[in-house]
Amino acid sequence: MAPAWALLSPSPNPPLSSLFSGKPNTIKPKPFIYWRKRSDSSNYRRTTVLITNAKAGQDQDKDKESRTPSFNPFGFVTDNPSSRSAIQIEESPAESGNVGQMLYRIEDKGKEYGSYIKSGDLRWFVRETGSAGSRRGTVVFLHGAPTQSYSYRVVMSEMSGLGFHCFAPDWIGFGFSDKPQPGYGFDYTEKEYHEAFDKLLDDLGIKSPFYLVVQGFLVGSYGLTWALKNQSRISKLAVLNTPLTVSSPVPGLFQKLRIPLYGEFTCQNAITAERFIEAGSPYVLKLEKADVYRLPYLASSGPGFALLEAARKANFKDISSQIAAGFASGKWNGPILVAWGIADKYLPQSIAEEFQKENPSVRLKLIEGAGHMPQEDWPEKVIEVLRAFF
Repeated sequence: MAPAWALLSPSPNPPLSSLFSGKPNTIKPKPFIYWRKRSDSSNYRRTTVLITNAKAGQDQDKDKESRTPSFNPFGFVTDNPSSRSAIQIEESPAESGNVGQMLYRIEDKGKEYGSYIKSGDLRWFVRETGSAGSRRGTVVFLHGAPTQSYSYRVVMSEMSGLGFHCFAPDWIGFGFSDKPQPGYGFDYTEKEYHEAFDKLLDDLGIKSPFYLVVQGFLVGSYGLTWALKNQSRISKLAVLNTPLTVSSPVPGLFQKLRIPLYGEFTCQNAITAERFIEAGSPYVLKLEKADVYRLPYLASSGPGFALLEAARKANFKDISSQIAAGFASGKWNGPILVAWGIADKYLPQSIAEEFQKENPSVRLKLIEGAGHMPQEDWPEKVIEVLRAFF
């Protein structure tokens, strides 16, 4: 009978010479280069993975090594096509194999039409297209959490070509705007967001009345509660997939953020924004888009803690109640358009229909093929409905 340790040999039926020659079998990691197709293009990327196979110490057996990639412990992350490049090892790891090099690769992305504006003690990142003399008026676009104004880039570009002067700020704590530590100048409450937004409008020289477009959770909802307090400043209001009724569900991300300790870990996930977008959409983000949504969360811990603080300070049900009651029949005088991506995984179509039922004057446009962020999923259709409404 063979010795017990021989039975544990990684290679079946090893030559006896390898058992007694003093040269035991070795496990040698060997790099294997293969070509994989990128999710965002027709190009193929050369990728190196590390595969490990146990072989007998015979030279003639070396050519029989398996070309099957080894188990990936990060599979729970890389099963998402848009975030694979954040984990997988490239042929040259220095290109994107660590956070510092990844930041260097993407740090200049996503700032189309944007510049920094100092407003009080806060620095906002604001995108602007068109000019003050635009013949069809001014449009302000407000995003929701945990995303940024980048989602409006295509819509803004086309709307300016149609004669509109467009602005889209990153809310404080999001995108490329300031992310102050709570307690040091900004506490991420609804009241502070309203006050900061008022100040920004003044500093941008935006004259009333203007057109307002709002989308998304949390800060997106704050855009609507601000509108309810400033009806005279708004000419027309367009709402894209935003909680509008008391029955509006709260996504799991915001529920997790409110759990002590667990929220602190959740908020530091660098792919929080892109995962949230994809979970609410029928589509997967292309890599170049995912890079932009990921960038603020990779660059520092600030955006994560800002999101955490804002989520914990918000009373989601109370905000939805404010919005539902504030827009009830007869309480809002201006025209309202609700443009709804019907493939939204967070807010079903019934939310928009319920809101219209309570407000018969609301114009409801359903956008087929679009999810929670119609301006990202299908900007052409959003442009079409906004142009007709404004």
